[in-house]
Amino acid sequence: MWATPDPEFAMAQCRVWNTWAWEEFGPHNDRLSPVAALATGDLAGSMAEIERCAKLGFRALTLPCKPMWGGHDIDHVNYNLPHFDPMWALIEETGMPITFHVSTGRDPRASRGSGGAVINYVTHSLAPTIEPVANLCASGVLERFSKLRFATIEAGIGWVPWLLEAMDEAYRKHHMWVRPKLQGLPSDYFRAHGAATFQEDGPGLALAERYDLVGNFMWANDYPHHEGTWPHSAEAIERTMPELEERSRARILGLNAARFFGFEVPENFRLSG
Repeated sequence: MWATPDPEFAMAQCRVWNTWAWEEFGPHNDRLSPVAALATGDLAGSMAEIERCAKLGFRALTLPCKPMWGGHDIDHVNYNLPHFDPMWALIEETGMPITFHVSTGRDPRASRGSGGAVINYVTHSLAPTIEPVANLCASGVLERFSKLRFATIEAGIGWVPWLLEAMDEAYRKHHMWVRPKLQGLPSDYFRAHGAATFQEDGPGLALAERYDLVGNFMWANDYPHHEGTWPHSAEAIERTMPELEERSRARILGLNAARFFGFEVPENFRLSG
């Protein structure tokens, strides 16, 4: 949907997808909930689609990691700029959380030949998902729109503790160049507003409790993709989470996602105290 430099064409494709997704899965929205896509390079089109999808009953929105398709261009609008304030205000009003999926906003197929598949997956698919997180956490967007919630999808979690430390270090050492000034550190905004999903990520899980991120991580099996854990999800969970406390496991394995997307949790699965 997003792989075009024409944002209005991309938005037209998003509308087609959203219509089909709601027709197909809307009747099962209580347990199998589709996510509405936006092509944010077309701001007016995105605003209209947010209103339409909110009325239909969508629970969440998905945005490309970079609003304008293609490589870095200083003239392209990005999520840190006031240009998007009307969209954030509308999303906040609807109460829908937003997600950023890997490999969106630019073509991840940047390397070829020996090791190309690995290089593209790590460097050009997973790593660029950091950009929208930094855009929101370091720009004041989350101060102006304090009810926004966002999550990165399929990008892993091992990089999150590093990113929070890096953003805070950058803010402390370069605060004289930052406008507007923040009331807190960038990491504070991630912990309050952000989440990240993963399939198997030992380093991230090892640091979840230490860096106070248990409430921000959400496990997924990525069914039916081959890089996911299905049909061996139970084994993957036991392999990667042996040191987590049971309460931390419960939050990461489902309760965080239920809270983020607004699913009802049966009483016998809720944590007490």
